[in-house]
Amino acid sequence: MSALLSGREILLVEDESLLRKRLTAYLESQGAACTAVGTVQEGRNALESLPLDYVLADVNLPDGLGLDLIEIAQDQGEIPIVIMTADGGVEVAVEAMKRGASDYLAKPFDPNELPLVLGRAQSGRRESRLQKHRNEAANKVTSDEGLFFGESLDVFRGQMQKVIEADRRLSDKLPPVLIEGETGTGKTSVARWLHANGSRSDRELVVVNCAALPEQLAESELFGHEKGAFTDAKQARIGLFEAADGGTLFLDEIASLTASLQAKVLTAIEEGRIRKVGSSKLIDVNVRLIAASNRSLKELSEQGEFREDLYHRLNLLNFTIPPLRERGEDALRMAEHLLAGLARKYGYKKSAFSERCRRWICNYEWPGNVRELQHEIERALVLGDPESLEFLGMPSGTVTVSEGETVANDGGDWLNPAWALPEEGFMLEAAIDRLIDLAIEECGGNVSKAARRIGVARDYIRYRKTKKGKS
Repeated sequence: MSALLSGREILLVEDESLLRKRLTAYLESQGAACTAVGTVQEGRNALESLPLDYVLADVNLPDGLGLDLIEIAQDQGEIPIVIMTADGGVEVAVEAMKRGASDYLAKPFDPNELPLVLGRAQSGRRESRLQKHRNEAANKVTSDEGLFFGESLDVFRGQMQKVIEADRRLSDKLPPVLIEGETGTGKTSVARWLHANGSRSDRELVVVNCAALPEQLAESELFGHEKGAFTDAKQARIGLFEAADGGTLFLDEIASLTASLQAKVLTAIEEGRIRKVGSSKLIDVNVRLIAASNRSLKELSEQGEFREDLYHRLNLLNFTIPPLRERGEDALRMAEHLLAGLARKYGYKKSAFSERCRRWICNYEWPGNVRELQHEIERALVLGDPESLEFLGMPSGTVTVSEGETVANDGGDWLNPAWALPEEGFMLEAAIDRLIDLAIEECGGNVSKAARRIGVARDYIRYRKTKKGKS
């Protein structure tokens, strides 16, 4: 069985039934899944509807020329196509190559030549794409599109820029990256940014949510399997590591993998090799791995819940994204960034948050982080007034910041209806200080929480306390 063809999807376009059956039998004996058709139209339909790795096409077919399939293969993701010809010899081969064919085979040929020819076609395709990318990378400017850094992530952005610069220098052997942060902080967006601005941006980015992989099928999903490896393995299949070969594999929530799978991931990183389920052969893979976790892998490894050796291997380049509640005024800037993108999506030329909504954004704790913020903005944009947005779940008088806590918006609903201004007047400064003291007391001495409670900055409370102490 050929490691190159095992698990691959191949389209065979050949009108001679005996040869078609012979080649199909050979390809399937090498572990490939073969779709065999006899006309140009059937080939076109298959190209436009099936996820294919290679195409083998005869030149002369009942309804036209197999050469006409070359352009379609190019349009469908530059699928390598090999032309088979018995007529025209060198002239036909040259024409095929000019039109974009990867290689050609002169009939009659030995089926054992197929792995070599298809492997050459795949290598040629990769080298062509790599050279194109190298030419573009020399003048490439890093793009922040789709990712908001803000002032609170200046240092973070600088670290990521250094990774991109290293990527462009190393290109072929790239170290893994670990991204940590609470759920919803934007770990997937950071992974996509690293891939899009790195040296492999022209290759595949395969995104995997490890927490969603069924435990009994996780190994097969990641590393592939051979035909008959288990009850339902009716044909060989490549895994996600192999699908990402030459590109980037993003393993989100990597801590969800079992210890045995963590060991296999470590082997793939260190040795650049994987083994399919049910196979004794090792397959070389060149994958840039980005891993993410919403829990600290250091803490999990210390508790024995994550392999320490894998943690240290991943921790070479580590980014921790802070939760939205710790990003200060960047929360509002993030909201405006998200609103601009969503407004374009829905075709609104003018969009803005109401003043009350802006205060809500700055004071709410956002337990769901950026994901929750984006959801609230999109819902308000779709169902509300785009020029004065208000979040639909926002109460009229207060903002809930955490369980049992509220923060006043304008104070209108907070005033006690039985309270009235004394005729003799009172000291406003003293009332403000008393209100601050009350907020701090009710928040158990937590100044940050008290500041959110009454809708002011933490530094303002410190200023008031310092001023009071000097008087």
